[in-house]
Amino acid sequence: MSFAAVIFDFGGVITSSPFEAFNRLEAQRGLPRDCIRQINAADPDTNAWARFERAEIDAAAFDDAFTAEAQARGLDIRGADVIGCLAGDVRPRMVDALDALKAAGFILGCITNNVRAGKGSAMVFDNARAAEIGAIMERFDHVIESSKAGVRKPDPRIYAMMCEALNVAPQACIYLDDLGVNCKPAAAMGMAAIKVTGEAQALADLRGLLNLSDDWPGA
Repeated sequence: MSFAAVIFDFGGVITSSPFEAFNRLEAQRGLPRDCIRQINAADPDTNAWARFERAEIDAAAFDDAFTAEAQARGLDIRGADVIGCLAGDVRPRMVDALDALKAAGFILGCITNNVRAGKGSAMVFDNARAAEIGAIMERFDHVIESSKAGVRKPDPRIYAMMCEALNVAPQACIYLDDLGVNCKPAAAMGMAAIKVTGEAQALADLRGLLNLSDDWPGA
């Protein structure tokens, strides 16, 4: 297969997963592990998190709605605390891979489910990190943010929007995401989907699909 474009999720791929920060918060509060993910996974199209990612509610409304969802499960977690966990740490080797792919002539896209909170696409809360994220975002030929598009993964429309913007067929795309539920629609369209469980694994799988040498800059 000859690929023309590589499309990335952002959080959990280019940066560390917010799920790691969720788990740290849960441990600090003595809460059940993964309870935040479970709240966000319940009623996945209509819950507070889904509506926040589609920009149907603002941060204050999310705080109230998520807090109520947690309380319904007997858990004391505010939505504002969840927002504070969203900004992950940049993975330098993934950024190196972006540069290497760009230099090799690949088209780069980013599809990110995010919210209108903090500064910039990755929802950080300080200027230096916002500038760092902004510089990474400039490497992509096109970025789709759920909070701006009004549609979020795994809705198939968002992947079709990216293919149209990049002017490429799905079969010419590789898609990377840390959530299997988000990989499935991409694969169903014909993309080669990589479920990311870690930086080294993602780079190895990408290298294999593109038949790149073991010493390419992103390795």
